[in-house]
Amino acid sequence: MDCLPLLAAGRRRVDCCDMGRVLLAKPRGYCAGVDRAVQTVEKALDLYGAPVYVRKQIVHNAHVVKTLEAKGAIFVEETDEVPYGATVVFSAHGVAPSVHEEAAARQLRTIDATCPLVTKVHSEARRFAKEDYDILLIGHAGHEEVVGTTGQAPDRIHLVDGPEDAAGVKVRDPKRVAYLSQTTLSVDETQSTVKALRERFPHLQGPPSDDICYATQNRQMAIKAIAKSVDLVIVVGSPNSSNSVRLVEVALDAGAPKAYLVDNSSEVDESWLEGVETVGVTSGASVPEELVTGVMAWLAERGFDEVEEVASADEHLLFALPPELRREMRARERAAG
Repeated sequence: MDCLPLLAAGRRRVDCCDMGRVLLAKPRGYCAGVDRAVQTVEKALDLYGAPVYVRKQIVHNAHVVKTLEAKGAIFVEETDEVPYGATVVFSAHGVAPSVHEEAAARQLRTIDATCPLVTKVHSEARRFAKEDYDILLIGHAGHEEVVGTTGQAPDRIHLVDGPEDAAGVKVRDPKRVAYLSQTTLSVDETQSTVKALRERFPHLQGPPSDDICYATQNRQMAIKAIAKSVDLVIVVGSPNSSNSVRLVEVALDAGAPKAYLVDNSSEVDESWLEGVETVGVTSGASVPEELVTGVMAWLAERGFDEVEEVASADEHLLFALPPELRREMRARERAAG
């Protein structure tokens, strides 16, 4: 790589002998649920025209939200901010039944972009509640997914925010206790929490299959695979993205000396590269690949232009668009044909 352009641009000198390398984790970026949610807003705009309202951020990524705003989406915090009779999309994180009731009262056209894996957790919550279990929901207070899941059975669900919370849990009958989890947690921490709960409640029941989504698990596995081989990890993702924040924690726990979360290349601090030979790069499940490409270009300009992609899993899962959209699409096809 020619160092002269770097000098001309006013950047620090990068000698040829100082060239670094990047280990690029795979899988990274968009999961099937995020891809479905973003496509849902785009398709709703195509079908109904702007504006289309979206309750909360459709996914937790600032770039995605800004891009959809530019296309005509309007993001609101609560349903009562949506004009009567308008179209509203519910985010990938899911909502409580009360939100559907509020939307019906305002005669809104609703499109539910809840990730099917979150819908699975909602179904489990309702089933355990119907069977009169106390439900211990492992997750982070205030997260939209936790709020939506709690709303499925508010009288039965108790939030457990990590292993340290296990000691304070109170239930009606210790023999009728079940646990569920937020889908974007650290796998290791969740296992520690379940272990602590099981020590208190030996009859603890769990979901028929793991609640932590495949994409969260795969991205954590991928960063673990490279953490000990790098001097620095850069995770691309927004600070309100739970799975992105967990990737930073997992990287550090797995042996990375340093790990930072950035929304995009403009947030990378050049001082982080001092003494660094190998950088690990990954991104959260709500991050478009173009943001990773931007970080890679930023690193290449500073001499880190030897890239090795390290794959730990293959992902091929796709989710169909919400049935509300598919019905509308079929109706318009029939009308046109």
